[in-house]
Formats: sequence, C-alpha cells, structure tokens
Amino acid sequence: MIAFIRTWLPIMVCSSGLLILAIRRDLNGLEAACALVGAGLSIWLLNFFYRVGVTGDRERDDEDAAREYFSRHGRWPDEDPPG
Repeated sequence: MIAFIRTWLPIMVCSSGLLILAIRRDLNGLEAACALVGAGLSIWLLNFFYRVGVTGDRERDDEDAAREYFSRHGRWPDEDPPG
C-alpha cells in the first residue's frame, strides 16, 4: 500500500493529466492537465519530504543509541575494545 502511494499514485495522477491533454486539445484540457500534473507532483513532493524527515529521525535514534552505549561501556560502538 505504501509503495502504491509513494510511487504509483503520483504517476497515475500525472498520467491522467497528460491523457486529458492528449484527448482535449483546447484551453480547458490544458488547464485540467496542468492541475492534475501539479497535483501528482505535489503528492510526490509530500512523500519525498516525509521520507527525508523520517530518515532524520532514524539517524537521531541511532546517535542516541550510540551515546547510551558510550555512557555504559566508555567507548563508541564502532571502536575496537581496548586491550
């Protein structure tokens, strides 16, 4: 379901706009095509911003886990143990 929303929904909305432009070659067709292509690109852009935000949360969680590991063991998780 998520792959559909992230990938196929924007493609389908933009494609329907291009299809309307191909069928109706007047000003109304152009306006409808621009509106649908804009809506499809907006869906894609919102998904992109969401993924960028989620990636930042994951990186922050990884950094918090590394700091907690450092507090417990006195070394960073990617360092070799002394010895």
